[in-house]
Amino acid sequence: MDIGKSFGYVFEDDKWVTKVLIGGLVSLIPIVNLAVIGYALRTLKNVAEGQERPLPEWDDFGTFFVKGLLAVVAVLIYSIPVILLSALGGIISGIASSGGQDVSGAAGLCVASLSCLSVLYAIVLALWLPATAVEYAMAGDFGAFFRFGEAWGLISHNLGGYIVALVIAWLASMIAGLVGAVLCLVGTLFTSFWATLVAVHLLGQLRRETIVAPPAVPIEPTRPDAAL
Repeated sequence: MDIGKSFGYVFEDDKWVTKVLIGGLVSLIPIVNLAVIGYALRTLKNVAEGQERPLPEWDDFGTFFVKGLLAVVAVLIYSIPVILLSALGGIISGIASSGGQDVSGAAGLCVASLSCLSVLYAIVLALWLPATAVEYAMAGDFGAFFRFGEAWGLISHNLGGYIVALVIAWLASMIAGLVGAVLCLVGTLFTSFWATLVAVHLLGQLRRETIVAPPAVPIEPTRPDAAL
């Protein structure tokens, strides 16, 4: 994995200033900013396919918006267990408030347990969703978000690289936040967009490695009598 490339490839594009400027400005507009997600997914696909200049033009805005919208819908579907656990915790807390001390103690334990489950699920989801986003970017259809075998194949093919990619993406977002703060917060829009492009480049590299480096097939030893 070429980490340095993921940090600097944006600036190799002849039109990087215009493309990043548009990305930052689009990020300002609620709902419309879903197109940024679609743009990032297209970039990921271009990286995975080995394009030398993977940043796309902003001339397919409608497609970018729809792709981003579907990605958010998929995340919401994956988040249903957290929503249900939170709702259940609220119901139990409401019942406990009208009960005695014994009921309150048992309810508090239940709510704490549900909170722990929500946190654990959220952590697993944060690790899982990037792999499903990669498959969605490559396949282009909504169902790719739920092809668990393919997403797991991407992770298991290079688990160490996958974890490194997520950690580096997190570091890039931290750097973007710090630089954006130095630029009086206005620059955060553009540095955050850059951080997103760093993350998708790393994931695109992983996907390309998975394509070009399939599992090795063991070679059976030649028997002495094979030539007879």
